[in-house]
Amino acid sequence: MSVRPAVAWCYRGGSISAEPRINERIRVPEVRLVGPSGEQVGIVPLAKALELAQEYDLDLVEVAATARPPVCKLMDYGKFKYESAMKAREARKNQAHTVIKEMKLRPKIDPHDYDTKKGHVVRFLKQGDKVKITIMFRGREQSRPELGYRLLQRLAEDVQELGFIESNPKQDGRNMIMVLGPHKKKTEAMAEAREAQAARKAERQGVAHAAAPADEQAPVDEQASVEEQASADASAENSEA
Repeated sequence: MSVRPAVAWCYRGGSISAEPRINERIRVPEVRLVGPSGEQVGIVPLAKALELAQEYDLDLVEVAATARPPVCKLMDYGKFKYESAMKAREARKNQAHTVIKEMKLRPKIDPHDYDTKKGHVVRFLKQGDKVKITIMFRGREQSRPELGYRLLQRLAEDVQELGFIESNPKQDGRNMIMVLGPHKKKTEAMAEAREAQAARKAERQGVAHAAAPADEQAPVDEQASVEEQASADASAENSEA
């Protein structure tokens, strides 16, 4: 007869739920009860706590299961879960992740290409991201590391209002690497981006609202012109008569 492993037997009951026990699922003789407004009711029998929950039309929720006796609170559990989910969603929305962008340059880069690359670095720093600058040496360029060093120093000076040298230039094989860090935090950059987007949206709505009366005024002006012309014609007819 085969013997089932002890580990498999331990997990036969399924996963443990992270949800707190509520109402009739609470199986203890007595609880330390907290009222709907946070007031301390004291230690009461479970039956009494359930009776109070029915009177208030609320749920009895176990908030501290390891306490002796367990702490339970009277609350609207459905509303509590909804508000908790909204708070978690808002926290994820505002959560900032550190991102390292990478920009590669050549020691003898063309001025136009340099301006383009620098524009990307500026955009990354404004977004609150770090930027890894890599100078790639080829052939005889490897014997002139000072070219890459001067280029990195030039770039750092050009964007010093937005970022700073977080990691000084260092040789890594055929490449030279420097890391720029933004002055602004990621969360600040995200907040400013949302504010700018809201401002642009409000501006577009304002322009559309200001343009609407002018469009509506056109038929009125045309009607006034027609009425004026009709009045002039009538006056001319009366003069001839």
